[in-house]
Amino acid sequence: MINNKVVFVSLFFLIGINCLAAQSVFGRWKTIDDRTGKPKGIINIVQKDGQLYGYVEKILEEGKEDAVCIKCEGELKGEPIVGMEIIKGGEKTDDGEWKGKHLFDPEQAMTFRFKIWLNPDNKDELKVRGYLAFLFRTQTWIRVGA
Repeated sequence: MINNKVVFVSLFFLIGINCLAAQSVFGRWKTIDDRTGKPKGIINIVQKDGQLYGYVEKILEEGKEDAVCIKCEGELKGEPIVGMEIIKGGEKTDDGEWKGKHLFDPEQAMTFRFKIWLNPDNKDELKVRGYLAFLFRTQTWIRVGA
């Protein structure tokens, strides 16, 4: 017979791990167009060598699922957007934000400086801000379940 205390401690541990995972910027996020409010894609944010990277996992816009980078130049021209690395080399700051110099928008073929952080009021929302000189735009991405 299983000891109830062992079951309780095990459940508490598993719930704690899930809560910690939900506190991270890493994982899969649904991008939401800040102008239209419509979902655009799924981005998988991972950590490599202590830095933040993001890849396009899926395009959600109807008719654009197999889109290629038309406006891109060089080696990215004509490359599929799905699988493209759009965030590179983000570094964590002391206040828990991630900042870097490479947030790539394949639709505009433009690269921005960025800041990424979890919404303090909702850990299932990721704030993604792209900077061009002194101008910026912020999008809210929504966590996607496993």
